[in-house]
Amino acid sequence: MNGTILKNGKPVGLKDIPVLPIGEFEDRVKAEALDGLRVVAFFGAAGGRDAVNLYCVLADDENSRLAAFATLFAGDRTYRSFTPDFPAFHLFEREAYEEYGLLPEGHPALKPVRNIFPAGSDGEVYPFDRVEGEEVHEVGVGPIHAGVIEPGRFRFSCLGETVHRLDIHLGYQRRGAERLFLRPGAPPEALLLLAETVAGDECLGHGLAFAQAWEGLGGADCPLRALAVRGLALELERAAMHIGDLAALSGDIAYLPGQAGLGATRTIVINTLLEICGSRFGRGLLAVGGVNYGLDGDIAARVRANVDAAEDAADRLCGLLFSSASVLSRFESTGTVSPQTARALGMVGPAARASGLSLDVRADHPAGPYASFPVHRLTLKTGDVFARAYIRRLEITQSFNFIRGLLDGLPAAGDLVAPPRPLRPEAFVVSLVESWRGETVHAALTDASGRLARYKIVDASFHNWSGLEQAVRGNGISDFPLCNKSFNLSYCGFDL
Repeated sequence: MNGTILKNGKPVGLKDIPVLPIGEFEDRVKAEALDGLRVVAFFGAAGGRDAVNLYCVLADDENSRLAAFATLFAGDRTYRSFTPDFPAFHLFEREAYEEYGLLPEGHPALKPVRNIFPAGSDGEVYPFDRVEGEEVHEVGVGPIHAGVIEPGRFRFSCLGETVHRLDIHLGYQRRGAERLFLRPGAPPEALLLLAETVAGDECLGHGLAFAQAWEGLGGADCPLRALAVRGLALELERAAMHIGDLAALSGDIAYLPGQAGLGATRTIVINTLLEICGSRFGRGLLAVGGVNYGLDGDIAARVRANVDAAEDAADRLCGLLFSSASVLSRFESTGTVSPQTARALGMVGPAARASGLSLDVRADHPAGPYASFPVHRLTLKTGDVFARAYIRRLEITQSFNFIRGLLDGLPAAGDLVAPPRPLRPEAFVVSLVESWRGETVHAALTDASGRLARYKIVDASFHNWSGLEQAVRGNGISDFPLCNKSFNLSYCGFDL
């Protein structure tokens, strides 16, 4: 493993990140990828005088390490694309080209990532993939969808009812979120609130990723009791969203007992967060350096009672769901993603674990409460809708057990927040959190004055939308809603 070695949430000096000549950079990335390291972040940053630095962060999950190195483009902004050999880079390279003009020569599909109207165009000219053939027809969906679904365009190429290719175009929710973190004078509390809105249903995952990054750069030590509350809240978020996803999957196949019962069970869990901090989504619970709310009085006892009640209900309802022949006939062998495809695309989170990839930040790069309370990776092999649903069932139980373990070993009452400190100047940090969708990455660079100079976010959806495109191939188009729900990816978490 070459390059500067990092640990999750632990900063290094920016000068310690090796800046390699472009040829050596290309060779280094390929060598590390061939050794089994996977791409965590790959992004550009202004280098001064019209120069651009390109940073690459790769994960050595077996040894809980990250490798970081960079290259500098001072004139010519071209390099050899990594995508033909390592498809997990394909969106990262397209993004760096879109944002900084770094041209990956040989990229097989250099299309916009978030730009709705490409520069120089006089209309919407996104180059959707085409499948040629006399009887091939295309079905366009979106960008406006029914109900409260967020905007995105889906173009299906079909032969009869069978989908041969799906091309997804996002970007309609683009807010310039990463740039907002660089606002001069913005206090860390305001930036934490911003992080919580990166993807609203991953409020705690993104909020915690930001808090870890800021605390790492400032050298703050979060109190032990606050770490326990953070872990408890993150697992409540995970359990709630997994239960809600199982309810949504039930609704998609008209299994109404599961839809109604699991929906009500989710309410028990999110109302537990409401009791702790006043928000069903956990907003305002986190603070830079700790948490704003503890588990005082009888709140800990009520959390335990709610967890027990929710687990009893979820076990009963999931037992019915996964023993129903009509449910299994829709779930099994639908929307399959093989382990080889999942690995090549760099998939993460429950969707990856459902395809046999043993990846979980809580186990691979433990930080905070997970450094003391280990989490075992749970995997399945079939990679279909059934596996993506059943892995949620397993993780719900795992989360509830983790919460009870935290409550049993809750540190003594004391300070909940360590005062934030000035950020280390010219430093680099990568913060990883296993949100309920999967790996959430917040990377930060500071300038010579200790201000944020570049802030990079990679939501799990950035990796997994490509998995959905692959999952629907060979399936009937009527199965797309079911495949889509089994991933339940974020639009705004991708669009940033």
